[in-house]
Amino acid sequence: MTKKPKMLFADEEGNIYDHPWLEMAGCNGSFMVQPDPVDLADLPEMSRLYYHPNCPPYGYDPEKKCFVLLTETKIGQKKIKCNAVSAFIQQGWVRQLLPSMDYSKKNYTLPMWAYSAVGFANEKYCVPAFEIDNNFRWAPDNFDDRILLPEVKKRISEFPCNRLVKHLERCALEYHCFAAKNFFFRRWEAPIPTSPVCNSGCLGCISLQPDGGCTAPQERISFVPYVHEITDPFIRHLNDARDAIISFGQGCEGEPIMQWKTISESVSAIRNKTGKGTINLNTNGSVPEGISAVCKSGLDSIRISINSARKEIYNRYYQPRGYCFEDVLESIRIAREHGVFTMINYLIFPGITDQETEIDAMMNLIKKTQPNLIHFKNLNIDPDFYLKSMEIPSEPGIGIKKAKNIIGKEYPELKFGYYNRTKQSFFP
Repeated sequence: MTKKPKMLFADEEGNIYDHPWLEMAGCNGSFMVQPDPVDLADLPEMSRLYYHPNCPPYGYDPEKKCFVLLTETKIGQKKIKCNAVSAFIQQGWVRQLLPSMDYSKKNYTLPMWAYSAVGFANEKYCVPAFEIDNNFRWAPDNFDDRILLPEVKKRISEFPCNRLVKHLERCALEYHCFAAKNFFFRRWEAPIPTSPVCNSGCLGCISLQPDGGCTAPQERISFVPYVHEITDPFIRHLNDARDAIISFGQGCEGEPIMQWKTISESVSAIRNKTGKGTINLNTNGSVPEGISAVCKSGLDSIRISINSARKEIYNRYYQPRGYCFEDVLESIRIAREHGVFTMINYLIFPGITDQETEIDAMMNLIKKTQPNLIHFKNLNIDPDFYLKSMEIPSEPGIGIKKAKNIIGKEYPELKFGYYNRTKQSFFP
């Protein structure tokens, strides 16, 4: 960056402007900071910008040497109300700062995206973020619906009475789920939702939200598929698809490990028919007995989600029902014991993830459970809502990238990423 980026703001119609002298600010948790120039990157191509009604932005005034709230300004002769601007960064990138804005007049809950600070410099948008993984298979230009529709009809005709295939049709065409589209294209990673119920009450659940909260972007599957509804189409996928992965545990369902008997039977049946491809499970890891059974049935990889390595922070977000944080740790350990490629899906949040107490807790978790890889995934949630639900830290964190580097230095064999892998690329 050759110069400090300027603050962005939007009018009430969503037109975005860069301020002539106020500089970009961001938040580490609830603490306003100026981004470190070394942490800034050009906004990745597939990112999106948002503006936030009734939430004026903070910027940094270099003359007064303080942060200031911009509630209104003049554009020409017209006085306008100012709204904050944020970015949703392309997959594979990790945000380091939240947008800096005043939430006090906000009378809504933000949709479940991962909002990042964003500024403008050298005629480009810029964000405090770093790329942690790159997989061309998830680029949006690979998912053209004009090509998809004939493939959907083809798969439906192949499995006309299969409820799971019909469910995935909705996921592909209505929710625009890339994984569901992969199933119909018969390539790469395809999803297998199995569970209409869950034993967590996650604050950021994307398939079920309590009345009055943020609207969930999709509905849960309403049935448990029969084993043959899983095996028939997905044996075909493993045999025929390029770089095939099939994944239990999707956004359009509850917690898959609650159906571990169905999943275990399905994985065994699939592996009796084909050794091709990669079978993966995305889970909260709440039922160690179920994790053990699925691992024994022929599972190749598992991804267990946590938002924190600290029990109290984990509980505030996941709100577990009938299990405890120690069960999750035991499941990670069991998966490694069975030789399954074990990943932690770490839900990253600036100001929480990069606290020194969190870093210490995560390194202790790694020492006890020995995972192969940690996914750094931006947590999709309203920042104000999340911070109020957690115990707000008394000081800012050290920075997400610094936290990741500390963990990586302590555990040099540990891998970091964002996407699930085929078994051929578990150990590159």
